[in-house]
Parts: sequence; C-alpha cells; structure tokens
Amino acid sequence: MRYNDEYRPGSGSFMLMPPAIKFILLATVGIFLLKFTILDDYLMYYGALWSFEDPRFQLWQPVSYLFLHGGLGHIFFNMLALWMFGMEIENYWGTRQFTIYYFTCGVGAALINLIATYGSGTPTVGASGAVYGVLLAFGMMFPERYIYLYFLLPIKAKYFVMIYIAFEFIGTFNTNSTVAHFAHLGGMIVGYIYIKVMQGEFPLQNWIERTFAESTLSSNKQSTRDIKRAQQERVDEILDKISRTGYESLSAEEKKILLDASKDDRS
Repeated sequence: MRYNDEYRPGSGSFMLMPPAIKFILLATVGIFLLKFTILDDYLMYYGALWSFEDPRFQLWQPVSYLFLHGGLGHIFFNMLALWMFGMEIENYWGTRQFTIYYFTCGVGAALINLIATYGSGTPTVGASGAVYGVLLAFGMMFPERYIYLYFLLPIKAKYFVMIYIAFEFIGTFNTNSTVAHFAHLGGMIVGYIYIKVMQGEFPLQNWIERTFAESTLSSNKQSTRDIKRAQQERVDEILDKISRTGYESLSAEEKKILLDASKDDRS
C-alpha cells in the first residue's frame, strides 16, 4: 500500500458507494430492522458478544456482534462515521483490503473487549470497534486533512483521532459506563498494528522475518547434510562390496551411484 494525502472520493451517492461500505450499511440496517420483530431476542441471544464463560457465547459472535445495535442513535452514528471515513479508505485501498481491515479490527476489538471485561454479564453489540479502526486508518492515511468537528470547528484528522483515543482511554476507568471503551480502543490498536505491518514498519517485524529466513536456511542446510551423509554411507557399502566380491558383482544401479559420487568429488 502507498499512502499520501492526494486522494479525493469521486461521489458520495449511494449508488456509487464502494461495494464493502454498501454491503455493511445494508446488512446492518436490515438486521437492525429485525429488532422490531419476534426475532429480536433470538438475535441478541445468538448474535451479541457474550463473555467467554457465559453459556451463550458462540465462536461466530466476534463477527455477528458487529451487525447488531442497541438503538437508533447507536446505529446512526456508527453508520454515519463508516460512510464519512470508510468510503475514502475503501476507494483508496480497494474493496478487498478494506474488507479484511474492517473485520480484522472488529474481531480484534471483540477479543480485547472479552479479555478486558472478563466475567461481565452484559453483552456487547455494535460496529464501533471496527468503525474506530476505520477512523484511525483515515487519520493515518490523511493526517493533514481537515475535519469539521461538530460541523463547525476545523481540525486536522491526526488531532481528531488523538482526541478520540484520549477520550476512550479515559473512559476505560469508568467502571459504571455502558459504553464498550475497550472495544473502541481495541479496534484502534489492532488497526494500527495492521497498517504498520502493511507498511513494513511494525517493531520487530524485520527481526521476525530475518529469524524466520535464517531458520529456514538452517533447516535446508541440515537437510542437505543428511542427504549427503546417507549418500556417503551408501557409497561406503558399495566399496565394501567391491573389496569382498569385486567390481563385476555390482548391479547397474550400484555402478551408477559410484559413478555419480566420483563426479561429485571431482566437482
């Protein structure tokens, strides 16, 4: 990926909205409308993110919880932020990269929230963890871009993101809050790691890659030594056979092995 501040989205209309954003918006709004049917309890029971030790926890919930929301304000502001910041990121990165990033942030936010709030009997719902990851990506991709805070105050994207990080960090100390601050921070943390890995700037990344390469090289060298040792043992057996019964007693295959070994020695 290459990053700069030159990109401008072509249009904000729904029909020209990039595929991933359009799918997430339609799916999330569609599932939200099911809250007003008899499926509401079913969706919360099986789709919300329950704590690890809760019998209602299921493996798919770190994904399914992203499509559930607690109320109209909750879904409105999440989808508004996704539309405002996600369209530009998807158009810039491409649908495949954006989709992977979005769900990686969402699942990462879920796991961090599960660990940080272990034992909580309250389920978590909402796309906020993934949306906060998208917000972080916007701030990292277009740090000098101006955002109008409350539609009035211009502020650079990088400072806008820093303010949100500070608020969420402070919010984690409020034990009575019903907001999933750990999920919000988790989405940003996972997003930051993801982007830095894609940029090749993640700490220890070069060391990990170099160590893996050295390990592979060492393994290949060991395999080569084992092969040569086995070949030498075979040659020694053939030479012993010659000393006992003469060269003419060798089979065609044994003669070929001996000939190849002599060529290797000369090379």
